Amino acid sequence: MIFKIKKMGNNMKIGIVGLGFVGLSLTSVLSSKGYNVVGIDIDKEKCNKICNGVLPFFEPDLEKILKKGLKKKLAISNDFSLIKDCDMIFVTVGTPQKSNGSIELSMIKKAVAAIGRVLVKSKKNPVIFIKSTVIPGTLQNIILPILEKKSGRKAGRDFGLLSNPEFLQESSAIKDTKNPHAIVLGGYQTKYMKKAKNFFSNLNPNVPIIITNHQTAELIKYANNSFLATKISFVNQLANICQNIPGANIDDVARTIGLDPRIGKLFLNAGPGYGGSCLPKDVKAIMNFSSKIGVSPLFFNAVEKTNQQQIELIIKLIEKNCGNLTGKNISILGLAFKPKTEDIRDSTSLKLIEKLLRKQVKVSVHDPMAIENVRKKFKNKIKYTNSISDVLKDSSCGVIMTAWPEYSKITNRDIKNMKKRIIIDSQRILNNTKLDCVYNAIGIGN
Repeated sequence: MIFKIKKMGNNMKIGIVGLGFVGLSLTSVLSSKGYNVVGIDIDKEKCNKICNGVLPFFEPDLEKILKKGLKKKLAISNDFSLIKDCDMIFVTVGTPQKSNGSIELSMIKKAVAAIGRVLVKSKKNPVIFIKSTVIPGTLQNIILPILEKKSGRKAGRDFGLLSNPEFLQESSAIKDTKNPHAIVLGGYQTKYMKKAKNFFSNLNPNVPIIITNHQTAELIKYANNSFLATKISFVNQLANICQNIPGANIDDVARTIGLDPRIGKLFLNAGPGYGGSCLPKDVKAIMNFSSKIGVSPLFFNAVEKTNQQQIELIIKLIEKNCGNLTGKNISILGLAFKPKTEDIRDSTSLKLIEKLLRKQVKVSVHDPMAIENVRKKFKNKIKYTNSISDVLKDSSCGVIMTAWPEYSKITNRDIKNMKKRIIIDSQRILNNTKLDCVYNAIGIGN
Protein backbone atom coordinates (compact mmCIF):
# COMPACT_ATOMS: atom_id res chain seq x y z
CA MET A 1 0.00 0.00 0.00
CA ILE A 2 1.29 3.48 -0.87
CA PHE A 3 0.77 6.31 1.60
CA LYS A 4 1.18 10.02 1.08
CA ILE A 5 3.96 11.11 3.43
CA LYS A 6 3.15 14.02 5.70
CA LYS A 7 5.93 16.00 7.40
CA MET A 8 5.80 15.42 11.15
CA GLY A 9 7.13 17.76 13.78
CA ASN A 10 8.97 16.83 16.96
CA ASN A 11 6.11 18.00 19.22
CA MET A 12 4.58 14.54 19.54
CA LYS A 13 5.14 12.66 22.80
CA ILE A 14 6.72 9.23 22.65
CA GLY A 15 6.79 6.64 25.44
CA ILE A 16 9.32 3.80 25.56
CA VAL A 17 8.64 0.95 28.00
CA GLY A 18 11.73 -1.03 28.94
CA LEU A 19 15.15 0.63 29.16
CA GLY A 20 17.43 -2.24 28.27
CA PHE A 21 19.77 -2.35 25.28
CA VAL A 22 17.08 -1.69 22.66
CA GLY A 23 14.88 0.65 24.69
CA LEU A 24 17.61 2.91 26.01
CA SER A 25 19.23 3.17 22.57
CA LEU A 26 15.91 4.21 21.02
CA THR A 27 15.11 6.55 23.92
CA SER A 28 18.46 8.31 23.62
CA VAL A 29 18.40 8.69 19.84
CA LEU A 30 14.82 10.01 19.68
CA SER A 31 15.31 12.47 22.55
CA SER A 32 18.62 13.69 21.08
CA LYS A 33 16.70 14.55 17.92
CA GLY A 34 14.34 16.75 19.93
CA TYR A 35 11.36 14.44 20.36
CA ASN A 36 9.46 14.68 23.65
CA VAL A 37 10.33 11.27 25.10
CA VAL A 38 9.49 9.52 28.35
CA GLY A 39 11.43 6.34 29.12
CA ILE A 40 9.78 3.88 31.51
CA ASP A 41 11.39 1.04 33.44
CA ILE A 42 10.18 -0.74 36.59
CA ASP A 43 13.75 -0.69 38.00
CA LYS A 44 13.85 2.52 40.05
CA GLU A 45 17.61 2.34 40.66
CA LYS A 46 18.24 1.98 36.92
CA CYS A 47 15.99 4.98 36.25
CA ASN A 48 17.92 7.11 38.76
CA LYS A 49 21.22 6.21 37.08
CA ILE A 50 19.92 7.01 33.62
CA CYS A 51 18.52 10.34 34.85
CA ASN A 52 22.08 11.22 35.88
CA GLY A 53 23.54 10.16 32.56
CA VAL A 54 24.97 6.91 33.96
CA LEU A 55 24.56 3.84 31.74
CA PRO A 56 23.43 0.52 33.29
CA PHE A 57 25.59 -1.23 30.63
CA PHE A 58 28.29 -0.25 28.16
CA GLU A 59 27.53 0.59 24.54
CA PRO A 60 29.77 2.81 22.38
CA ASP A 61 28.40 6.36 21.86
CA LEU A 62 25.29 5.69 23.96
CA GLU A 63 26.38 7.81 26.93
CA LYS A 64 27.04 10.83 24.71
CA ILE A 65 23.65 10.53 22.97
CA LEU A 66 21.84 9.97 26.27
CA LYS A 67 23.32 13.10 27.84
CA LYS A 68 22.35 15.08 24.76
CA GLY A 69 18.78 13.84 25.14
CA LEU A 70 18.68 14.65 28.85
CA LYS A 71 19.43 18.28 27.99
CA LYS A 72 16.31 18.35 25.80
CA LYS A 73 12.88 16.80 26.47
CA LEU A 74 13.79 13.40 27.91
CA ALA A 75 12.13 12.17 31.10
CA ILE A 76 13.00 8.86 32.79
CA SER A 77 10.70 7.24 35.35
CA ASN A 78 9.26 4.02 36.75
CA ASP A 79 5.77 5.60 36.72
CA PHE A 80 3.66 4.17 33.87
CA SER A 81 1.12 6.98 34.21
CA LEU A 82 3.56 9.28 32.41
CA ILE A 83 2.75 7.59 29.10
CA LYS A 84 -0.92 8.70 29.39
CA ASP A 85 -0.44 11.56 26.92
CA CYS A 86 1.83 9.72 24.48
CA ASP A 87 1.06 9.62 20.77
CA MET A 88 3.30 6.60 20.31
CA ILE A 89 4.38 3.89 22.74
CA PHE A 90 7.24 1.47 22.05
CA VAL A 91 7.44 -1.75 24.08
CA THR A 92 11.03 -2.95 24.34
CA VAL A 93 11.02 -5.29 27.35
CA GLY A 94 12.93 -8.57 27.29
CA THR A 95 11.60 -11.97 26.28
CA PRO A 96 14.15 -14.29 27.91
CA GLN A 97 14.54 -17.93 27.05
CA LYS A 98 13.00 -20.81 28.99
CA SER A 99 14.86 -24.08 29.52
CA ASN A 100 12.97 -25.72 26.63
CA GLY A 101 13.97 -22.95 24.19
CA SER A 102 10.61 -21.16 24.15
CA ILE A 103 10.37 -17.49 25.16
CA GLU A 104 9.19 -16.16 28.52
CA LEU A 105 6.37 -13.65 28.05
CA SER A 106 5.73 -12.60 31.66
CA MET A 107 7.51 -9.24 31.30
CA ILE A 108 5.77 -8.22 28.12
CA LYS A 109 2.39 -9.31 29.48
CA LYS A 110 2.90 -7.12 32.57
CA ALA A 111 4.09 -4.20 30.43
CA VAL A 112 1.13 -4.23 28.04
CA ALA A 113 -1.31 -4.76 30.92
CA ALA A 114 0.12 -1.64 32.59
CA ILE A 115 -0.19 0.28 29.31
CA GLY A 116 -3.80 -0.88 28.99
CA ARG A 117 -4.65 0.40 32.47
CA VAL A 118 -3.11 3.79 31.64
CA LEU A 119 -5.13 4.01 28.41
CA VAL A 120 -8.34 3.90 30.44
CA LYS A 121 -7.63 7.46 31.65
CA SER A 122 -5.99 8.70 28.44
CA LYS A 123 -7.55 11.00 25.85
CA LYS A 124 -4.98 9.89 23.28
CA ASN A 125 -5.37 7.14 20.69
CA PRO A 126 -1.74 6.02 20.52
CA VAL A 127 0.12 3.73 18.17
CA ILE A 128 1.64 0.92 20.25
CA PHE A 129 4.73 -0.69 18.71
CA ILE A 130 5.99 -4.06 19.94
CA LYS A 131 9.76 -4.14 19.39
CA SER A 132 10.30 -7.08 21.76
CA THR A 133 11.16 -10.31 19.94
CA VAL A 134 8.12 -12.60 20.05
CA ILE A 135 7.07 -15.67 18.08
CA PRO A 136 4.45 -15.41 15.33
CA GLY A 137 0.93 -15.07 16.69
CA THR A 138 1.93 -13.37 19.95
CA LEU A 139 0.54 -9.93 19.08
CA GLN A 140 -2.69 -11.33 17.69
CA ASN A 141 -3.38 -13.98 20.33
CA ILE A 142 -1.81 -12.61 23.53
CA ILE A 143 -0.89 -8.92 23.46
CA LEU A 144 -3.94 -7.55 21.64
CA PRO A 145 -6.48 -9.28 23.97
CA ILE A 146 -4.63 -8.00 27.06
CA LEU A 147 -4.59 -4.42 25.77
CA GLU A 148 -8.28 -4.47 24.84
CA LYS A 149 -9.33 -6.04 28.13
CA LYS A 150 -7.28 -3.75 30.37
CA SER A 151 -8.07 -0.56 28.45
CA GLY A 152 -11.69 -1.22 27.53
CA ARG A 153 -10.77 0.00 24.05
CA LYS A 154 -10.83 -1.51 20.60
CA ALA A 155 -7.66 -2.03 18.55
CA GLY A 156 -7.81 -0.36 15.16
CA ARG A 157 -10.35 2.16 16.39
CA ASP A 158 -9.05 3.51 19.72
CA PHE A 159 -5.38 2.55 19.41
CA GLY A 160 -3.03 0.95 16.91
CA LEU A 161 -0.99 -2.17 17.57
CA LEU A 162 1.98 -2.83 15.29
CA SER A 163 4.89 -5.24 15.28
CA ASN A 164 8.15 -3.32 14.79
CA PRO A 165 11.09 -5.72 15.29
CA GLU A 166 14.56 -4.31 15.89
CA PHE A 167 17.81 -5.38 14.23
CA LEU A 168 20.43 -3.76 16.47
CA GLN A 169 23.91 -5.16 16.92
CA GLU A 170 25.75 -4.70 20.18
CA SER A 171 28.67 -2.28 19.81
CA SER A 172 26.85 -0.46 16.97
CA ALA A 173 23.40 0.13 18.48
CA ILE A 174 23.39 3.92 18.03
CA LYS A 175 24.47 3.66 14.41
CA ASP A 176 21.88 0.93 13.76
CA THR A 177 19.12 2.95 15.45
CA LYS A 178 19.90 6.03 13.40
CA ASN A 179 20.45 4.15 10.15
CA PRO A 180 18.62 0.81 10.13
CA HIS A 181 18.93 -1.39 7.06
CA ALA A 182 15.12 -1.73 6.99
CA ILE A 183 12.02 -0.86 9.00
CA VAL A 184 9.34 -3.52 9.43
CA LEU A 185 5.77 -2.60 10.36
CA GLY A 186 3.35 -5.45 10.90
CA GLY A 187 -0.36 -4.89 11.42
CA TYR A 188 -3.65 -3.92 9.85
CA GLN A 189 -3.86 -1.20 7.19
CA THR A 190 -5.51 1.48 9.35
CA LYS A 191 -4.89 5.15 10.08
CA TYR A 192 -2.40 3.99 12.73
CA MET A 193 -0.29 2.22 10.11
CA LYS A 194 -0.32 5.42 8.05
CA LYS A 195 0.78 7.41 11.10
CA ALA A 196 3.60 4.95 11.75
CA LYS A 197 4.73 5.08 8.11
CA ASN A 198 4.82 8.88 8.25
CA PHE A 199 6.84 8.82 11.47
CA PHE A 200 9.53 6.44 10.23
CA SER A 201 9.72 8.04 6.79
CA ASN A 202 10.66 11.30 8.48
CA LEU A 203 12.91 9.70 11.10
CA ASN A 204 14.79 7.44 8.67
CA PRO A 205 14.44 8.87 5.14
CA ASN A 206 15.55 6.60 2.29
CA VAL A 207 15.32 3.48 4.47
CA PRO A 208 13.06 0.73 3.04
CA ILE A 209 9.82 0.30 5.00
CA ILE A 210 8.23 -3.14 4.77
CA ILE A 211 4.49 -3.17 5.47
CA THR A 212 3.12 -6.61 6.32
CA ASN A 213 0.87 -8.36 8.84
CA HIS A 214 1.58 -9.10 12.50
CA GLN A 215 2.71 -12.70 12.20
CA THR A 216 4.97 -12.13 9.19
CA ALA A 217 6.70 -9.22 10.93
CA GLU A 218 7.23 -11.39 14.00
CA LEU A 219 8.75 -14.15 11.86
CA ILE A 220 11.05 -11.74 9.99
CA LYS A 221 13.10 -11.11 13.15
CA TYR A 222 13.64 -14.83 13.73
CA ALA A 223 14.42 -15.40 10.05
CA ASN A 224 17.00 -12.60 10.14
CA ASN A 225 18.87 -13.86 13.20
CA SER A 226 18.61 -17.52 12.26
CA PHE A 227 20.19 -16.79 8.89
CA LEU A 228 23.05 -14.90 10.54
CA ALA A 229 23.59 -17.85 12.88
CA THR A 230 23.55 -20.14 9.85
CA LYS A 231 26.31 -18.13 8.15
CA ILE A 232 28.45 -18.39 11.28
CA SER A 233 27.95 -22.14 11.64
CA PHE A 234 28.58 -22.57 7.92
CA VAL A 235 31.92 -20.77 8.01
CA ASN A 236 32.90 -22.58 11.20
CA GLN A 237 32.22 -25.92 9.54
CA LEU A 238 34.48 -24.82 6.68
CA ALA A 239 37.11 -23.69 9.20
CA ASN A 240 37.16 -27.18 10.70
CA ILE A 241 37.71 -28.61 7.21
CA CYS A 242 40.52 -26.12 6.54
CA GLN A 243 42.22 -27.09 9.78
CA ASN A 244 42.67 -30.62 8.46
CA ILE A 245 44.11 -29.49 5.13
CA PRO A 246 47.80 -28.48 5.36
CA GLY A 247 48.17 -24.85 4.32
CA ALA A 248 44.44 -24.13 3.96
CA ASN A 249 43.26 -20.75 5.30
CA ILE A 250 39.61 -20.10 6.20
CA ASP A 251 40.07 -16.32 6.07
CA ASP A 252 41.04 -16.48 2.39
CA VAL A 253 38.09 -18.77 1.71
CA ALA A 254 35.62 -16.52 3.56
CA ARG A 255 36.99 -13.33 2.03
CA THR A 256 36.63 -14.72 -1.47
CA ILE A 257 33.15 -16.20 -1.19
CA GLY A 258 32.07 -12.99 0.56
CA LEU A 259 32.80 -11.07 -2.64
CA ASP A 260 29.94 -12.92 -4.30
CA PRO A 261 26.95 -10.55 -3.91
CA ARG A 262 24.68 -13.57 -3.48
CA ILE A 263 26.58 -14.42 -0.28
CA GLY A 264 27.96 -11.16 1.17
CA LYS A 265 30.96 -10.66 3.43
CA LEU A 266 29.26 -10.12 6.81
CA PHE A 267 29.10 -12.86 9.46
CA LEU A 268 31.70 -15.00 7.72
CA ASN A 269 34.30 -14.71 10.47
CA ALA A 270 35.17 -18.19 11.71
CA GLY A 271 35.62 -18.49 15.45
CA PRO A 272 34.51 -20.29 18.60
CA GLY A 273 30.81 -20.04 17.69
CA TYR A 274 28.03 -17.48 17.97
CA GLY A 275 26.89 -16.09 21.31
CA GLY A 276 25.25 -13.01 22.78
CA SER A 277 21.69 -12.20 23.77
CA CYS A 278 20.01 -12.77 20.38
CA LEU A 279 21.32 -15.47 18.06
CA PRO A 280 21.38 -18.46 20.48
CA LYS A 281 18.01 -17.49 21.97
CA ASP A 282 16.31 -16.84 18.65
CA VAL A 283 17.56 -20.04 17.01
CA LYS A 284 16.25 -22.08 19.96
CA ALA A 285 12.95 -20.20 19.92
CA ILE A 286 12.33 -20.79 16.20
CA MET A 287 13.22 -24.47 16.70
CA ASN A 288 10.73 -24.74 19.56
CA PHE A 289 8.04 -22.85 17.63
CA SER A 290 8.62 -24.87 14.48
CA SER A 291 8.19 -28.15 16.36
CA LYS A 292 4.97 -26.91 17.96
CA ILE A 293 3.35 -26.18 14.60
CA GLY A 294 4.39 -29.53 13.17
CA VAL A 295 7.49 -28.61 11.17
CA SER A 296 10.64 -30.53 12.09
CA PRO A 297 13.52 -28.00 12.47
CA LEU A 298 16.17 -30.27 10.94
CA PHE A 299 18.18 -27.43 9.44
CA PHE A 300 18.19 -25.30 12.60
CA ASN A 301 19.15 -28.36 14.64
CA ALA A 302 22.24 -28.70 12.46
CA VAL A 303 23.07 -24.99 12.83
CA GLU A 304 22.90 -25.22 16.61
CA LYS A 305 24.79 -28.52 16.79
CA THR A 306 27.59 -27.14 14.62
CA ASN A 307 27.83 -24.13 16.94
CA GLN A 308 28.05 -26.31 20.04
CA GLN A 309 30.75 -28.47 18.48
CA GLN A 310 33.12 -25.51 18.17
CA ILE A 311 33.76 -25.56 21.92
CA GLU A 312 34.40 -29.30 21.81
CA LEU A 313 36.91 -28.71 18.99
CA ILE A 314 38.80 -26.20 21.14
CA ILE A 315 38.81 -28.60 24.11
CA LYS A 316 40.25 -31.37 21.93
CA LEU A 317 42.89 -29.00 20.59
CA ILE A 318 43.93 -28.07 24.13
CA GLU A 319 44.12 -31.74 25.13
CA LYS A 320 46.07 -32.60 21.98
CA ASN A 321 48.72 -30.05 22.91
CA CYS A 322 48.68 -30.41 26.70
CA GLY A 323 47.64 -34.01 27.39
CA ASN A 324 45.64 -34.70 30.55
CA LEU A 325 44.29 -31.37 31.76
CA THR A 326 43.71 -32.20 35.43
CA GLY A 327 45.42 -29.59 37.62
CA LYS A 328 46.91 -27.67 34.71
CA ASN A 329 46.76 -23.89 34.30
CA ILE A 330 44.86 -22.77 31.20
CA SER A 331 44.46 -19.09 30.28
CA ILE A 332 41.37 -17.69 28.56
CA LEU A 333 41.84 -14.39 26.73
CA GLY A 334 38.50 -12.76 25.98
CA LEU A 335 35.26 -13.30 27.87
CA ALA A 336 32.71 -11.01 26.19
CA PHE A 337 30.84 -12.65 23.31
CA LYS A 338 32.32 -10.04 20.94
CA PRO A 339 34.75 -7.09 21.17
CA LYS A 340 33.64 -3.59 22.28
CA THR A 341 31.10 -4.93 24.76
CA GLU A 342 30.97 -6.22 28.33
CA ASP A 343 28.12 -8.60 27.49
CA ILE A 344 28.79 -12.22 28.46
CA ARG A 345 25.31 -13.61 27.72
CA ASP A 346 25.71 -16.97 25.98
CA SER A 347 29.40 -16.24 25.54
CA THR A 348 31.30 -19.22 24.19
CA SER A 349 34.16 -18.31 26.53
CA LEU A 350 31.98 -19.02 29.55
CA LYS A 351 30.94 -22.38 28.12
CA LEU A 352 34.61 -23.22 27.62
CA ILE A 353 35.41 -22.22 31.21
CA GLU A 354 32.60 -24.40 32.57
CA LYS A 355 33.87 -27.42 30.63
CA LEU A 356 37.46 -26.84 31.76
CA LEU A 357 36.41 -26.55 35.40
CA ARG A 358 34.64 -29.90 35.11
CA LYS A 359 37.98 -31.31 33.98
CA GLN A 360 39.57 -29.85 37.16
CA VAL A 361 41.55 -27.25 35.25
CA LYS A 362 42.92 -24.13 36.98
CA VAL A 363 41.50 -21.33 34.85
CA SER A 364 42.88 -17.79 34.60
CA VAL A 365 41.00 -15.16 32.61
CA HIS A 366 41.48 -11.74 31.05
CA ASP A 367 39.15 -9.34 29.23
CA PRO A 368 39.39 -5.55 28.74
CA MET A 369 35.76 -4.99 29.81
CA ALA A 370 33.89 -8.11 30.95
CA ILE A 371 35.89 -9.22 34.02
CA GLU A 372 33.40 -7.97 36.62
CA ASN A 373 30.44 -9.61 34.91
CA VAL A 374 32.33 -12.92 34.83
CA ARG A 375 33.35 -12.52 38.48
CA LYS A 376 29.65 -12.39 39.44
CA LYS A 377 29.14 -15.76 37.77
CA PHE A 378 32.23 -17.75 38.71
CA LYS A 379 33.26 -15.92 41.93
CA ASN A 380 36.42 -17.57 43.33
CA LYS A 381 36.36 -20.61 41.05
CA ILE A 382 38.76 -18.98 38.59
CA LYS A 383 41.59 -16.43 38.67
CA TYR A 384 41.04 -12.89 37.34
CA THR A 385 43.92 -10.87 35.91
CA ASN A 386 44.45 -7.31 34.69
CA SER A 387 47.08 -7.85 32.00
CA ILE A 388 47.93 -10.24 29.20
CA SER A 389 51.29 -11.18 30.71
CA ASP A 390 49.63 -11.91 34.07
CA VAL A 391 46.97 -14.19 32.60
CA LEU A 392 49.63 -16.16 30.69
CA LYS A 393 52.06 -16.48 33.61
CA ASP A 394 52.65 -20.14 34.56
CA SER A 395 50.05 -21.21 31.98
CA SER A 396 50.29 -24.44 30.01
CA CYS A 397 48.13 -23.00 27.24
CA GLY A 398 46.61 -19.66 26.30
CA VAL A 399 43.31 -19.64 24.37
CA ILE A 400 42.26 -16.47 22.52
CA MET A 401 38.46 -16.47 22.39
CA THR A 402 37.48 -12.85 21.64
CA ALA A 403 39.06 -10.70 18.93
CA TRP A 404 39.98 -7.76 21.15
CA PRO A 405 42.59 -5.55 19.39
CA GLU A 406 44.84 -5.88 22.45
CA TYR A 407 45.41 -9.55 21.72
CA SER A 408 46.71 -8.86 18.22
CA LYS A 409 49.67 -7.09 19.88
CA ILE A 410 50.87 -10.08 21.91
CA THR A 411 54.65 -10.50 21.71
CA ASN A 412 57.27 -12.96 22.95
CA ARG A 413 57.63 -10.77 26.03
CA ASP A 414 54.01 -11.50 26.99
CA ILE A 415 54.45 -15.27 26.69
CA LYS A 416 57.94 -15.63 28.17
CA ASN A 417 56.67 -16.70 31.63
CA MET A 418 54.30 -19.39 30.36
CA LYS A 419 54.96 -22.88 31.69
CA LYS A 420 54.42 -24.20 28.17
CA ARG A 421 54.31 -21.79 25.26
CA ILE A 422 51.17 -23.01 23.56
CA ILE A 423 48.67 -20.60 22.00
CA ILE A 424 45.30 -21.61 20.53
CA ASP A 425 43.88 -18.72 18.55
CA SER A 426 40.18 -19.13 17.72
CA GLN A 427 40.20 -15.74 15.93
CA ARG A 428 43.51 -16.07 14.00
CA ILE A 429 44.55 -12.57 15.05
CA LEU A 430 48.14 -13.70 15.67
CA ASN A 431 48.48 -15.71 12.47
CA ASN A 432 50.95 -13.27 10.94
CA THR A 433 52.87 -12.65 14.18
CA LYS A 434 56.17 -14.44 14.76
CA LEU A 435 56.00 -15.96 18.23
CA ASP A 436 58.30 -18.44 19.92
CA CYS A 437 55.51 -20.88 20.72
CA VAL A 438 53.39 -23.77 19.51
CA TYR A 439 50.65 -21.94 17.63
CA ASN A 440 47.31 -23.41 16.59
CA ALA A 441 44.75 -21.25 14.79
CA ILE A 442 41.17 -22.40 14.20
CA GLY A 443 40.70 -22.62 10.45
CA ILE A 444 44.39 -22.69 9.51
CA GLY A 445 45.74 -26.04 8.31
CA ASN A 446 49.02 -26.99 9.98
